[in-house]
Amino acid sequence: MEINMTVNGTTCIITPGGQVDALTSPKLNEYFQEKLIEYHNLVGDLSKVDFISSAGLRVLLATVKDARRSGGDLRLAGVKDDVKKVLSVSGFDQILKIYPDVQSAITSYSE
Repeated sequence: MEINMTVNGTTCIITPGGQVDALTSPKLNEYFQEKLIEYHNLVGDLSKVDFISSAGLRVLLATVKDARRSGGDLRLAGVKDDVKKVLSVSGFDQILKIYPDVQSAITSYSE
């Protein structure tokens, strides 16, 4: 799994690619946890994620809980339809804020 990061002001945008499953989720979790040390506002740009398993959902849940505990949040952007369906069926669309694109997610932090 390739993971890219960019920063926009006080928001860290993390863009994983490929599948987020039992094999790749530990790497993504570690990456999110490292970034939470420096940034409290995270955007998970899932535009390059084709599949997410329950292990990936656990990473998102742990990250959003940790971010909110520290006064920040994790917001998702660019979620593909197949991944959005998994988020919806599992109820994660009620826990996480989902935006059509990264810029919308970044802007939402200032609203």
